[in-house]
Amino acid sequence: MLQDKDRIFTNLYGQQPWSLEAARKRGDWDGTKAIIEKGQDWIIDEMKKSGLRGRGGAGFPTGLKWSFMPKQSDGRPSYLVVNADEGEPGTCKDRDMMRHDPHKLIEGCLLAGFAMRAVAAYIYIRGEFHYEADVLEAAIDEARSAGLIGKNACGSGYDFDVFVHRGAGAYICGEETALIESLEGKKGQPRLKPPFPANVGVWGCPTTVNNVESIAVAPTILRRGGEWFAGIGRPNNTGTKVFCISGHVNKPCNVEEEMGIPLKELIEKHAGGVRGGWDNLLAIIPGGSSVPLLPKAICDDVLMDFDSLRAQRSGLGTAAVIVMDKSTDVVRAIARLSKFYKHESCGQCTPCREGTGWMWRVMERLVRGEAEKREIDMLLEVTTQVEGHTICALGDAAAWPIQGLIRHFRGEIESRIDAYHGVQQVAAE
Repeated sequence: MLQDKDRIFTNLYGQQPWSLEAARKRGDWDGTKAIIEKGQDWIIDEMKKSGLRGRGGAGFPTGLKWSFMPKQSDGRPSYLVVNADEGEPGTCKDRDMMRHDPHKLIEGCLLAGFAMRAVAAYIYIRGEFHYEADVLEAAIDEARSAGLIGKNACGSGYDFDVFVHRGAGAYICGEETALIESLEGKKGQPRLKPPFPANVGVWGCPTTVNNVESIAVAPTILRRGGEWFAGIGRPNNTGTKVFCISGHVNKPCNVEEEMGIPLKELIEKHAGGVRGGWDNLLAIIPGGSSVPLLPKAICDDVLMDFDSLRAQRSGLGTAAVIVMDKSTDVVRAIARLSKFYKHESCGQCTPCREGTGWMWRVMERLVRGEAEKREIDMLLEVTTQVEGHTICALGDAAAWPIQGLIRHFRGEIESRIDAYHGVQQVAAE
């Protein structure tokens, strides 16, 4: 269990003001200049030591990602882009960080930007986060007026600015290269990689795209040391993590906890338990709508970290825990997600453009039982043809919920088909 002294987001619930004065009382912007003076290599080494893995879903080591940026400029400026699009259904952590603790993110931008020799940070925020974007703009103005960012940031001799860019609410812009395209004023469609953003990113310049949480935790890691962060959680799954718990729980919430906490403990301790008690649990989606669901039998013991969930053929993703009790029509729930991914596909790759619509239509028939049992395997086969065959991971995100449903709830789908055909037979007789 995470101790209070190890908590990074001390104002996650907005019980104190978000202002610069209040943020400084909570320890933000403390000794920032001294951290910068330790140099770029020191910052990247500390981030590597911390074992921080990206908090946006993929879980790529953050320090390693920062180290890919060019050490010597070839005349092009470098940029940091912060992904604050947060379009994954069930995920609502970044908006609370920006709403209540914006200075953590802004200070993180400065330190990460310095480590990567960037000239500016662009925070790409989802258009619906209207209030959060206003708070962020105001906090950036405060930091700029106080000399913390801008020319000679924190008196370090380093010039660095932060800008907010509002998106227009497209889920696909949460994918890093689609986000870059959108930031450039083009249609939000993913790019082929390579070249990777660290080589050719926004406006053709070296760019690193990081999630809000990955950047916001950096200042605390650098102040307290990488080894402190690495001492929390489990090997290769270190540090603290903000979990978003929603669905059929008594108290839906965002909570910062230790990586590797048992899923059952997380829900019972922080979310007031499953509605109607733990035995009323049907399934849980552990990492946002794009990862496969897990039935109660696995949820009893599984740990909440990247490797434990991968071992159960699911994933930590953004750590958005969606709880479904026994009143849930699980086939319909997954069909609803299929409709979402069909709607949000950018239409660039044939497997995704055609496959997401086809999978959704089959799912709608399975909800009603209007299908043959052989179609279940045909649907599963199509998901494997979409998964891994598209430019970005939206194809995987559309395929995985269906794969999880068939893996764990095939009997439920088959019994619907039997019931439907039984009714048809009686009507015919």
